[in-house]
Amino acid sequence: MNKLSSFMICLAFAVAFNMGGWCSNTLAGEITVYTSYEEDEAAAFLAAFNEDNPDIRVNLLRLSTGDLHARMLAERANPRHDVIWGWAVTNMVDPRIMEMLEPYEPKGIEKVPARFRDPENRWFAKTGYMAAFCVNNEILTRRNLPMPASWEDLLRPEFKGEVVMPNPASSGTGYLMIASLLQMKGEEKGWEYLEKLDSNIAQYIKSGSRPCNAASAGEFAVGASFALRAIKNIEEGFPITMIIPAEGAGNELEATGLMKSSRNKEEAKRFIDWTLSENAVNEYYKWKEIVTVDGGTMPKSFIEAGLPKDIGSVMVEMDFSWSAANRDRILEEWQSRLER
Repeated sequence: MNKLSSFMICLAFAVAFNMGGWCSNTLAGEITVYTSYEEDEAAAFLAAFNEDNPDIRVNLLRLSTGDLHARMLAERANPRHDVIWGWAVTNMVDPRIMEMLEPYEPKGIEKVPARFRDPENRWFAKTGYMAAFCVNNEILTRRNLPMPASWEDLLRPEFKGEVVMPNPASSGTGYLMIASLLQMKGEEKGWEYLEKLDSNIAQYIKSGSRPCNAASAGEFAVGASFALRAIKNIEEGFPITMIIPAEGAGNELEATGLMKSSRNKEEAKRFIDWTLSENAVNEYYKWKEIVTVDGGTMPKSFIEAGLPKDIGSVMVEMDFSWSAANRDRILEEWQSRLER
């Protein structure tokens, strides 16, 4: 069995079961990477990395954004990974996390606009995601429900028990939705809206992708999720429509950084360098609705699913510093008011 085949088998188990250290140590270099990229995204990106770097084995731990934040803080005294990869900027800029990062200027960093990287080179963001609704067309027809076009439409009494969305305490997608609504409406009106919406929510689900998957499977009419999950499910033939909320799409950037505590700095830096390579960027454009690095082309299927070519025209202007500084307070408020 060649190295690529061995790697992909290892990766499949590592991604699926959050364990990578058991794989046979047959390669020259080895790093541990923590990420919140979706499983299928991470698998595609790492397969491309391995083609370019067959001598480095990547042990991957994939957790939802909030769960990964909790794990990193729990391991703060003794971090167990070399690289944090594809993780929400809102979480990355937590001062407790920033203390764990080592400044590093990877090859190709000039491709990333200054607004998408830390002035002290502790992190940079090359991808991102934005909120979208996955609406099941068959349920709408069967139950004579209107096609929702906005967050406001989800308050209609017809949608009672028909909406699922991510839990913001565990999901980065869930938190960006809450943060964007509070920023758009102001906190007082934002909380009023969220309490009204709660009366129509069937479930708060741990993952950002699962609400879309639940709607795609016909379990609910509307899954508040993120655009790329909707696009991929449409590509797979599920009977859904992707809706970008008329108020604008809350969004999040996904950052990468080098851990000070890394014991495999050479391999870790090679991994980070690769994330800005031409092959990496080409792969991002196949999977991400937001790519901060020029070089690729938006796939035709993205446009056919309803993603505008100028995604900036539908994105909310997010204040990531505000989202980060108020995260704990907002989550405590949400849990006291709405968590079930």
